[in-house]
Order: sequence, then C-alpha cells, then structure tokens
Amino acid sequence: MTIKHLIEKVPAYDTLILPYHRVQAWRAANNADYPASAMKVIGVTGTNGKTTTCFMIYQMLKSAGKKVGLMTTVGWGVDKVHSQITHMTTATPKLLNKRIREIADSGAEYLVLELTSHALAQHRAFGVPIDVAVMTNVTHEHLDYHKTFSRYCTAKEKLFRQAQKTHNGRKIGIINADDPTAVCFARDIENVVSYGVNDGDLRARQVKLTPNGVEYYVKVPSGDKLHIKTKIAGEFNVYNSLAAVAVGLAYGLTGEQIEQGIFALESVEGRMNTIDEGQNFHVIVDYAHTPDSFEKLFNDMKSSAKGRIIALFGSAGGRRDPSKRRPQGEIAGKNADIVILTEEDDRDTSGQEILNQIAAGVEAEGKIRDKDLFLIHDRPKAIKFALEMAKKDDVVLLLGKGHEKTIERKDGEHAWDEIGTARKILREIIKKS
Repeated sequence: MTIKHLIEKVPAYDTLILPYHRVQAWRAANNADYPASAMKVIGVTGTNGKTTTCFMIYQMLKSAGKKVGLMTTVGWGVDKVHSQITHMTTATPKLLNKRIREIADSGAEYLVLELTSHALAQHRAFGVPIDVAVMTNVTHEHLDYHKTFSRYCTAKEKLFRQAQKTHNGRKIGIINADDPTAVCFARDIENVVSYGVNDGDLRARQVKLTPNGVEYYVKVPSGDKLHIKTKIAGEFNVYNSLAAVAVGLAYGLTGEQIEQGIFALESVEGRMNTIDEGQNFHVIVDYAHTPDSFEKLFNDMKSSAKGRIIALFGSAGGRRDPSKRRPQGEIAGKNADIVILTEEDDRDTSGQEILNQIAAGVEAEGKIRDKDLFLIHDRPKAIKFALEMAKKDDVVLLLGKGHEKTIERKDGEHAWDEIGTARKILREIIKKS
C-alpha cells in the first residue's frame, strides 16, 4: 500500500488520546502559570530533520538579535544550550513546563520547540500555544507505538490543529511540499507556506552539495532571491534550511538576516559531525536511524565518497518498531561496501536477535558474513574494528546514536559518548601507526 493510500485513511481526529495525559499536561501548565503564553512558540515536528531545523531557526532568530529559547532532542536553553541526557525528545509535561518557565523568565521572546509524535499523541504540550507549526517530513517510524502509519500521521497533525490564530488572525503552517503526507498537515491550517525542491511556494534552485555544506537560491514572495548556505552537509539540509527560511519570512526577517543566520550555525551535535584526529580517512557520526534517513544519507555519501563506505549501526530493542530493521539492512547492504552491525539500545531484547534481523536485509543485497558483513554486538569493539579497517579516503559512518549520552542495555542505562569514543580510538590507532 502506498503512502497516498495510507494518508487517505487518516481520520481528522486523534485516536490515541488518553484523558489522563491531557489532565497531566493541563495541571503542569497551570501550576507553572502557562509559561509559554508569553512567547511566540515555533513548534517543529516530523520523522527526520526536526532537531537540525530547530537549531537553524534558533540560530537565525538569535543572529537577528532576538531573545530565543530552544528545546530539542540535543539540548535546551537560551543563551547556553544544556545537553539533553535522556532519550526522550519532548520532556514530561511537568519538566517541559518547568523548563519553559525558566526560558520565559529569562526574557525570551521566542521558543523553538521540537515535538515528537509520542508527545503530541499524549498531549504533553497541551497548554503551549503554537504560533507557527512546522512539518519536516513523515516516513516509517514509531509504528511500535502508533500501530499504523495513519495514526502516526494523525498524531503529528495535531501540532497544526494546535496552532493559534496569531498571524493577521490566521493560523500559519510551514509544510514540506515534496512529502507525500503534506495534504494531512494542510487541511487544518488556514495559512500554508510550502517549501521543497520539486514543489512548493519556496523552491530551492541551483542546489550545490559539498562535503562541507549545501547552498542554493530561493525566490521569496518579495521577488528577492536569497542565497542560502549551510555549514552542515547533506541534501536533507536543503529541506531543513528551507523550513527555517519560511519561519524567518513569517517573522519579518530581512533576506540578509535569514542568509546570515542560517550560515551562522556551525554544527548540531550528532548530526553529520566529522571527526578529524589527523587520520587519512573520513569519520562521520550521525543520528540516522530510520529507513528514510538511511536513504538520504547514503545517497549523499555515494555521490561524494572517493573510497569505500563502511557503515556501522544497529536498531533499538525493547518496544521499539522491529519492522524497520530489515529495510535498514537492505539500504545499507545496497549502498555501503562494508556493513558492521552492532548494538544501539537493546533494552530487554536479545541483541543477537536484532542483529540477525538487520543482517537478513544486508544479506539480501549480496553481502556475506565475515567478508563484507560483520556482526559485533559490543559497540566500542565494533567502532574499533571499523576504524582499524579503514584505508585512505574511506568514509566510516557511525550511525544511530548521534548525540545520545546513554546506551540502554538489559541491565539499565550506561554512559555513552559516540564522538568521544571515536576520537579516543582514532588517537590510539594513530599513535600505533
């Protein structure tokens, strides 16, 4: 069944509402005296790209001289972004409102808020007035919780129904026109601004992808043509930055402020981070953990890699969606020269079972175990194995953990630092050579 058929079945209401979730959120917002009401809240949802889009919007508004708060998977804060330790993207209602209160009390005029489908379905942001709603994309993810793609799409759509009539008395929604689910998000919003490469009000033209970022031109309603550049590589950042452009236009920023603000963002932890310790090959840490994010990432890598692509990743256990494991394996098996499967967050699921499920997809693409497919459950050992086998101009992709500070195993959470682990191993390799 195609996504088009799936979204036609999506009801215009949320079937996942649980009354106590709404009550919890209402109490939390009320006890904190509705802290978000004093700010313009930009809510960002989608399967992939939420965090980077939030950071681009945050940096753009901040560079334009605005006082801006940020709450994302990676961190939260105003002038200083505090690291997010837990795996939860959107905090519990109590913690969410506590942090929003701190941000509001700091004098912030804007709040850029990342919202997951779980948070929207569970009303964690109930009582948070959404000034601008942003959708990045919707692809296969979290079906362990939502059960069907229809419910998943409906949960994210809730953000657009929650948007307030604040822009000239109209709701405003920013939507990825190239995404098949765009129609879901457009039906409950009065003022739609769409963006994309193939379609949309704001279209990227003359797109140029480089190892150090992306750049393109986009014509805005005033007739001006903006020259957008990012310091973060990956074709998907064309879309992420276009969403930020739309937000900037919604708040009346000048073309120069939008251009400079987006370009000012140096990096986002765990998103296309290049690790350089003087080695003669490339090491990239990225949070990619869905089939869609794999497709986009590998397409970018294949067009720029001079050497082999060595991909290391796993898949979450526990009650997480197992149906994405084989597709992830197939994508990696098709596009990478060498695939190394390892733990991500096993939780109470057998790690070997997870690896075998992914491996089935890798093997379907012709990879052979212990030749160009390796199963090494211990993640530090797997990273060491990947980095030791890398040769000049190879690209080693460390995927799935990104910014996360813990790794969840059967016996609980353990401290984790993907970037730090990679750096330490690289230094040891270089020292021995």
